[in-house]
Amino acid sequence: MAKVFAIANQKGGVGKTTTCINLAASLVATRRRVLMIDLDPQGNATMGSGVDKHALEHSVYDVLIGECDLAQAMHFSEHGGYQLLPANRDLTAAEVVLLEMQMKESRLRTALAPIRENYDYILIDCPPSLSMLTLNALVASDGVIIPMQCEYYALEGLSDLVDNIKRIGTLLNPDLKIEGLLRTMYDPRLSLINDVSAQLKEHFGDQLYDTVIPRNVRLAEAPSFGMPALSYDKQSRGAQAYLELANEMVRRQRRKARSATAI
Repeated sequence: MAKVFAIANQKGGVGKTTTCINLAASLVATRRRVLMIDLDPQGNATMGSGVDKHALEHSVYDVLIGECDLAQAMHFSEHGGYQLLPANRDLTAAEVVLLEMQMKESRLRTALAPIRENYDYILIDCPPSLSMLTLNALVASDGVIIPMQCEYYALEGLSDLVDNIKRIGTLLNPDLKIEGLLRTMYDPRLSLINDVSAQLKEHFGDQLYDTVIPRNVRLAEAPSFGMPALSYDKQSRGAQAYLELANEMVRRQRRKARSATAI
């Protein structure tokens, strides 16, 4: 059964969508079956996967409100190699519509239940706020991957995010946990970045991924061509970093599975 991970941070511009697209493609490269869900009304993960958000007949919005099932809304990312549940600005209306629906926080979890067996990983790109959409992602997920820059303000926001994850875990999803923290736009030449990185390691320990994502122009260019960096420039530092992250994730899952079996 698929592991479902929300890629979330209440702060914008930290690399959530970049991480979602490139991690999905990298997991496919390790021969995993992957579904990526764009849950941000901006639809950037959809466009970055090579799917035109303006030409969608159905989107994740229709799935959430029960107008269609997952199969009707699904697309395939040709360059990424993963299945995509796309989004566009229609999703903005979901914030209002969901408030009037029963089980509003678990609409996505219910929709995913019949197809989880078909995938190894399901990655959800969340909007940069604790909205009803993000809440649906967290209720549907086994864990949260938090991309963040190593800067002072990011640490302040991280504390609030961790508190919210714990609160949602207590009230709505007891299985929810922090899967990992990912350092993005990383430049080891800057002393502040090294200081913040050390604080993260001290506080979060093994929850901090060993892999770091560097500042890389290829990562910034690839979305405009509708493809992950792995397809755009496989040898780039950014593409190789996400491949390394995918392999680290797979190793972690294997260790956890072995530990669970041993108990």
